Amino acid sequence: MKGKTFKYIIFLATISIAGIFLVQFAFLKSSYNFSEKQFRESASVALKEVAWQILLASGNSSNFDSITPVEIVSEKLYLVQVGVAIDKELLKNQLLEQLRTHEIYTDFEFAIFDPVAEHMEIGTLVTNTQSEEISYYDFPTNESYINYFGIHFPNRSSFFNSRLSIWYFLTGLLIIVVLFFGYTLSAIIKQRQLSEVQKNFINNLTHELKTPISSIALSASVINDKKILQSPKRLFEYASIIQEQNKRLSKNVEKVLNLASIEKSRIVLNLENINLENILKETTEHFKQTDFGQNATITFKLNEKDAFVFADKFHFSNLILNILENAAKYCDKEPYITVNLTLKKGKLELHFFDNGIGISKDYRKKIFNKFYRVPTGNVHNVKGFGLGLDYVKKIVLAHKWKIKVDENSEGGSIFKLSIPHKK
Repeated sequence: MKGKTFKYIIFLATISIAGIFLVQFAFLKSSYNFSEKQFRESASVALKEVAWQILLASGNSSNFDSITPVEIVSEKLYLVQVGVAIDKELLKNQLLEQLRTHEIYTDFEFAIFDPVAEHMEIGTLVTNTQSEEISYYDFPTNESYINYFGIHFPNRSSFFNSRLSIWYFLTGLLIIVVLFFGYTLSAIIKQRQLSEVQKNFINNLTHELKTPISSIALSASVINDKKILQSPKRLFEYASIIQEQNKRLSKNVEKVLNLASIEKSRIVLNLENINLENILKETTEHFKQTDFGQNATITFKLNEKDAFVFADKFHFSNLILNILENAAKYCDKEPYITVNLTLKKGKLELHFFDNGIGISKDYRKKIFNKFYRVPTGNVHNVKGFGLGLDYVKKIVLAHKWKIKVDENSEGGSIFKLSIPHKK
């Protein structure tokens, strides 16, 4: 699948999911508003029925339709005019019965207006278990009414949950589907990126292996000609080419085999107390003997003398070599590297400053990924497989250290290695 097509599919899928969520939200909101209206209507009819039953109990034969409509003060508060003295126990029983009849199963608080004292009596909280508690809700009064009661619903969630449960379920199901879709999409994108990285690795590997093989084959073909014996100097040149290309081929194969070895098994560290200054200078001398290190200038600024680290000497030395090699490889002029060592907040800070081409902020975290190489378009002037810094990261993690890359203000990059200092 082409990149643009894949992006269009992701865009359309995102728009579709957003549309589904909007529709779902609209339905949920509409259902909630309908439930709110249904609650008001059911509560009003039930409370009017309560008032009528109290009137009948008092001997009043008024018609149901002649009763004063229930006043809805707020979503949770209702005032009901009865017109006769109200018995508290009768009111409570009627409230329980009529609310259940109209399928309102929720806690409520009620209070009766005392016309003599001209204030609401102390309220009563009735729970679903029909237990009573003192209500501390401040019921308002109505100057137009004489014999009336107030009812307050502190928590109506049980009513709404019973009616909106199917929408909650569908919304939850939709969220699960979206999360699954997001996870699948993320996996596809990662797989696509990995496929691209592996493709680049194979291309680099093919190039790095075919070049020395072709050179060796060509040189062997020339040496195989008997006439070459008449030109010993030319014979020596082609023999040197074979030797050089064979060394290059062996080095590339060794890198791939080392990677496979690390991938198959866990890195086992042979930890020992190492003098940091000594290993830095030993490794640097070894680096100067390599192809990349011959033209590099390395200086030291070791502010912390006689610093020791608990590390695996072999892997630590390779870690330093890889950082130095990376600094020299990605430099379009004579490589100049500064190694700085300081002790800060109980940690040894080992910094490698280079004057290379630098690394864009977008790529600084990715360069430690396996096979990853900073994109350079169609330019392949720097050889490599994207394995060196992946190895560095693995060794850093195995030692429980930290490493990051920053920009060098003077040009190039700074590889910062943080090592806990144990005296």
